[in-house]
Amino acid sequence: MPPEPASPKSRPILQVGATGHLGGLVVHELLSRGKKVRALVRRGSDASKLPKGVEIVTGDLLDPASLQSAVADASAVVTTAIGYSQRREGDSLRTDREGNRNLVDAAKHARVPRFVLLSILACDLARDVPHFWAKKETEDYLVQQGVPFVSLRPGAFLYAPGGGYGQMIRQGLDQGQVMGMTPEGVRITYIAPHEVARAIALAVDEPRAVGERIDLGSDRPLSGPEYAELFGRLLGRPLQLAPVRGGGRVASDDMMAMFRFFQTGKYVADTRRQAELFGPVPKVEDAARQMLTDLGLLPHG
Repeated sequence: MPPEPASPKSRPILQVGATGHLGGLVVHELLSRGKKVRALVRRGSDASKLPKGVEIVTGDLLDPASLQSAVADASAVVTTAIGYSQRREGDSLRTDREGNRNLVDAAKHARVPRFVLLSILACDLARDVPHFWAKKETEDYLVQQGVPFVSLRPGAFLYAPGGGYGQMIRQGLDQGQVMGMTPEGVRITYIAPHEVARAIALAVDEPRAVGERIDLGSDRPLSGPEYAELFGRLLGRPLQLAPVRGGGRVASDDMMAMFRFFQTGKYVADTRRQAELFGPVPKVEDAARQMLTDLGLLPHG
């Protein structure tokens, strides 16, 4: 007789994007909940910081054949992978479009019970922002293919430590400046990455979340001046708003399209379902305080 299939609790969760900052946070959240984790890692990526016990499989979202062994016997697929940030040479929106479709197809073929997608707040309202719209297209493809899914739509990450972005924020704060992305009266939603990771880990098991597209955010949105006031209050010194600049590692046309969308006032989360499924909505003050602590500008504790 053939062996009985492994129970869902003994089967791994496939994490795609585990070597990124948010993906690493998700891995820790899953492990802390007693989950087995399998990480899909591209050739040339540094997997040395992944915790002991994480199963590593080599593959690429743009190589469909490599995904077959990655999804095999997985109890869930979680993806935080993105290409639009151009974190590595050769990254592009192909990952966010073609790559995610390949992953959905692999999950469907393997009959994976759940697919948790990191999407973007209000992506369905932002056709002119390429990386937003790519998320909306992936959500629609999951529905089309009949794959059981949860789509989490966080607002703007308040802070992701490390790399050039963290250095840019620290330099600006040292100069008494902070970048607020909207004028007075126009507010957008922010959220801390560790809160997104916690919601992703909970979404793996939450039965009420299946088939939903769920906004994630903090307790209230902020305008640019409110953003500067909050950080200035925590630091005990006034901060000036710095002008928004495009460019960096994200293509400037995509970045500037995103900033233009922020001006519409549509980038605001409805956190009622978040509270129902994942517990109390986090306070934006707590996220800001954690950011400043990570930057070494506030003491720990």
